[in-house]
Amino acid sequence: MADDAAIEQTMLDLVAARGPGKTCCPSEVARALGGPHPDGWGPLMQPVRRVAVRLTKEGRIAILRKGKPVTDPDDFRGIYRLGPAAAED
Repeated sequence: MADDAAIEQTMLDLVAARGPGKTCCPSEVARALGGPHPDGWGPLMQPVRRVAVRLTKEGRIAILRKGKPVTDPDDFRGIYRLGPAAAED
């Protein structure tokens, strides 16, 4: 199974490739590492979420729900997307 470093790099690469104003699905990160079959990428969904939360806390990406950044990366539910971190004003 992919380690956190591989998940982090894949996540940052996918978010960067989308560019500003675009997002990617966490399952895309899992599929990139685990392959197209659910048995390969399914077990990666929790590690992907864990890495996404850490990177959000570090200000490197944003976790979005319904198009808006989550207020608490430790406590959100449901479907989410990954995007670039909000630019500092």
